Amino acid sequence: MKSLQRRSGRWILAIQASAENGTVVKNQSSVTVSGPSEVNRIREAYVRRDQKTSPGKYSMFNTAALLKIQEVHFQMLKALRRFHYDDLANRKLLEVGCGHGHWLRQFIQWGAKPKNIFGVDLLPDRIETGRKLLPSEVTIKCADASKLEFEDDSFDLVLEAVSFTSIFDMAMAKSIASEMSRVLKPGGAILWYDFWVSNPQNPDVRGWNRREIEDLFPGLKINLRRITLAPPLGRVVGNISVPLYRALSAVKFLTTHYLGVFQKPA
Repeated sequence: MKSLQRRSGRWILAIQASAENGTVVKNQSSVTVSGPSEVNRIREAYVRRDQKTSPGKYSMFNTAALLKIQEVHFQMLKALRRFHYDDLANRKLLEVGCGHGHWLRQFIQWGAKPKNIFGVDLLPDRIETGRKLLPSEVTIKCADASKLEFEDDSFDLVLEAVSFTSIFDMAMAKSIASEMSRVLKPGGAILWYDFWVSNPQNPDVRGWNRREIEDLFPGLKINLRRITLAPPLGRVVGNISVPLYRALSAVKFLTTHYLGVFQKPA
């Protein structure tokens, strides 16, 4: 319990510092690098994370993990409906950092057609797993998102879910953001879900605040809202009380992620 209190306390202090200063709390051990070195650093960070992650941490049989993902699903659907992107059957979708394809599979459940779904990721093993889990009509490939091989104005929706949190190099982040905007159709939208506060326990990730996001996507209309209970607190509370988890998730001071819809002018 004392260990939980320390971990939760560090998260809350990080959230408070970010909110008060209007800036991201940087990890002391992070180093800004660029180009191939940054790509290699990201790959190595994911390998370390996979090695440290317990098998059941993100399992849907873990009540806390289930509550978190249910909230994100609900809020994403709500945002898509609010901004009139809910007719997914006729939308062409790209995910940057698609991993194993969780979100691509989810969009199929929400009505998107597999033939209209595309994804890219840096890690070949994740792409290989994704191809086994996704319908064959879905196109996913191992690629660097800072150099997308798609035409201008190709997609109605471009999704980013907890991928930018791994990018420390601002030049690389701007290149990826520029490519996401480039391939987005006029009138289309980027759907963003990522940390706004840095993880005080993980030097391999960082948060992105509103000002930084606005700098990444100039010319797009930025709509952001804070969701997701701080992970250390959520993992414990979710396995104790579902109503308490949901109540605490509504307390903005305790949330760690931004859900955003960034619209490109028609």
